[in-house]
Formats: sequence, structure tokens, C-alpha cells
Amino acid sequence: MATSAFALKEQGNKAFKAGDYKEAEELYSKAIQRDSANPALFTNRAFTRIKLQAWEACIDDCIRAIELQPQSMKGYYYLAQAQVALHHPNEALSSATTAYDICLRTHDSSASNISALILQAKKEKWEVKERDRIRRRSDLLRELEDALLRAADVQRLQIDQRLKYLDLGPTEGREEKEEITAATRRKVEELRNIFAVSDPVNLARREVPDYLIDNISFAIMHDPVVTKTGNSYDRSTLLEHLKRSNTDPLTREPLTREDLRPNLALKQACAEFLEENGWAVDW
Repeated sequence: MATSAFALKEQGNKAFKAGDYKEAEELYSKAIQRDSANPALFTNRAFTRIKLQAWEACIDDCIRAIELQPQSMKGYYYLAQAQVALHHPNEALSSATTAYDICLRTHDSSASNISALILQAKKEKWEVKERDRIRRRSDLLRELEDALLRAADVQRLQIDQRLKYLDLGPTEGREEKEEITAATRRKVEELRNIFAVSDPVNLARREVPDYLIDNISFAIMHDPVVTKTGNSYDRSTLLEHLKRSNTDPLTREPLTREDLRPNLALKQACAEFLEENGWAVDW
């Protein structure tokens, strides 16, 4: 008798928990062959493919899960993770924001993790703009950065060839690619720092400190309030959230507007930062 989709899914879950992601992927694929209308099977395989860094395949699974279940929080959440990994911050920000909205509506406990992902996507989106701004300021910096990125691409292609001819295992290949990416980022960052010293006004990197950012709108706060759990949010966005749910957006603990207190020190810090960094209004 053929194994059911449910049984294959359970076997896949066990393989996933054991860290055997390739086996888990194969089992979820077999389950999908038996029940291709189940969005949970696609999100399970998508999460497995995140572990395998099979980003394009993960995106395909997420899109299928969302087609089957338009309010699939996991579908959008995993989609955003893959898009961040592929350096598509605009798409990742849209997907993560959708996941966050679904999370708040359904009172899911993943709000904190999704909030961190939104902030990561927004930072990467800003980083792209900053990189382009700085590169336009210096032809030499642009040429040197491009050379570093091309060298990293060549190294990744070499790893793909070794994987193709089985000279390297999937885990080792993934780890080597991660190290190449990390090393390249360090080199680019060091290069930018060197150029920033020579021209701090035009070439210094601009960024917004995390503690100034509201965890609902992901913009710089203007009138921050602090909750009884110690989290700070912009007053207007938190009050809007409380119309839908009397809970802290991150901790999910009960919360009412009477529990809010002005965070005067943070309000002053936000005001001073915006006063000294007018560009941050567009962050």
C-alpha cells in the first residue's frame, strides 16, 4: 500500500529535526506528489530549502503555498528570507511586511522574528541606496568594489563545479560559500572605511541606529512610548495596533493604552538624530 501524504510529511518532519535536510526535502516532495493542494507541505519544503540555501526553489514553493492559501504567513515569511538571501531587498521588504500584518491579525507568536527580518530587509534596501550614492562619488572605489565582487563570483562558480563533479559535499559547499560571502563583505566594508577617512563628508556610510526605529512601522519614531514590558513604539502606530488587538505587538502580552508611558529620553534622541541627519527622513 502506498504511503500517505500525511505519513510522508511526518517522516519529513523527523528528518528535518534530525538535521537531514536533503532527506526531508525528498520526503516532502513525495508528500506533495500525493497531495499537491496542501499549502503546509509547500511551506515545510520551503523551510527545508532555506536550510539547504536552495533559494530559487524555496521561492517557487512559497509562491505555490500563497496561491493555495493567500493568507499564508509562513509562505510570505520564508519568501522574504529567500529574497533577502538573493539580495532583493525591495521584494523581501514587501513579503516580510505582509507576513507581519498576517501575524498581527492572527496573533501568531512569530512577530518578533518577522520584525527583525523586516528591519534587515529595510537596512539592505538602504544599503543599496548608500552603496550607489558612495560609488557615484568615487570612480576608484567603484572599480575596486566591482573587482572584489567579481572575484567572489568566480570563487562561487568554482565551488559549483566541485559540487557538480562530487568533489565537495553539499554542507561543505554551503559553508564555503558562506565564508566567501562574509569575507567579501568584510573586504568591501574595510575598503569603504578607508575611503571614508579620506572624504568623510561624501563617502562616510550613513545608517540609523536600531533603537530609534519603531517595530510596527519600521520608521524612525517621533513620539515614542514605552510599554509595561519595556518595549518602545511610536505612539500613533501602537494606538492604531491596539484598535485591532489589545496585545504588545512583539511579546503578545495583554496591553491597553492606559499602560503606555512617554519615553522622553528616546524622543529627545530621535529628535536630535533627525536634526543632525536630515537624510534620515527618507530612511
